[in-house]
Amino acid sequence: MAPRLPHVDRCRALRAGAVAAVVLALLAWWLVPFGGETSPSGRMSFATGVPTGVYAKYGALLQEDLARDLPELEVRLRESQGSLDNLRQLTAGKADFTLATADSVATYRASGREGARSLRACARLYDDYMQLVVEKKSTVGSARDLKGKRVGVGTDESGVQLITRRLLRAAGVDFDKDITPVRVGIDQMPGLLEKGDIDAFFWSGGLPTNAVQTLGRRMEIRLVQLGDLIAPLHALGGNTRYYRAAVMPADAYPELRSTQAVKTIAVANLLVTMEHADPDLTERITRSVIHSRDRIGVKVHAAQKVDLRTAVFTDPLPLHAGARRYYLSVKP
Repeated sequence: MAPRLPHVDRCRALRAGAVAAVVLALLAWWLVPFGGETSPSGRMSFATGVPTGVYAKYGALLQEDLARDLPELEVRLRESQGSLDNLRQLTAGKADFTLATADSVATYRASGREGARSLRACARLYDDYMQLVVEKKSTVGSARDLKGKRVGVGTDESGVQLITRRLLRAAGVDFDKDITPVRVGIDQMPGLLEKGDIDAFFWSGGLPTNAVQTLGRRMEIRLVQLGDLIAPLHALGGNTRYYRAAVMPADAYPELRSTQAVKTIAVANLLVTMEHADPDLTERITRSVIHSRDRIGVKVHAAQKVDLRTAVFTDPLPLHAGARRYYLSVKP
């Protein structure tokens, strides 16, 4: 039979045991992911854009970050024709998250399509800049000069074509009568311009866009100012309030060897999901998007504009509950 410990020794032993239990509990808490979270698992689809566009490049880089941050989650990328097609895929259940411009989101919600009212935002990301590209020797000096021209206008389900139609209307150019619209995306428009099959093309994307950079290395091109259209564009009313005056710096495309900034029009991009998306997953993805800014920004310069202070301004969409939870957790 073991000897009985003196009363004082028993108390010390009990206290030591309690302290050890507390230390072990704290250690266990520390080893669990922040907030007691478990890593989301399963599959998630992310709709991006055409292969040579900024959406596609951004999506591929974000996929890499999510593989690191959420190793149990399989992220699949889906190509699309652009913002409107992205929203269609999202509301149809073919994608779980996507990117879309604010004007496209507002237009889609106003359309009354099924699921449109259930769209929710995770973050405001970077701005798209409207770019009108022509040969350097072209006589086109504004959108008003496009009458009679063959113009790349983006695909029918793209945000590019949406804003192009509005810009041409603001310029007094009839989309269907005054130009020959060529309905293709940024994956085809540069090649058509190089071959002389079109006279100009519109593109809405972050700066710089790889397809425009590549074209600028192969032939002499320039960007046409669109700044003279901001007032008549806003006068059209409706969802044109999402467009703002902007300037593309002279060094946006070093390949063009331009010495002058170009006035144009910009619109914000949003990270979008559905109201029923899992709040834990949405919170973690929003966190990864914000934290990945610097790494993605090295290759997609536009992503450097992602900012925690402005990410919550997601008009016309309310924030998803999971995204809101993330922003509250990091609020000073």
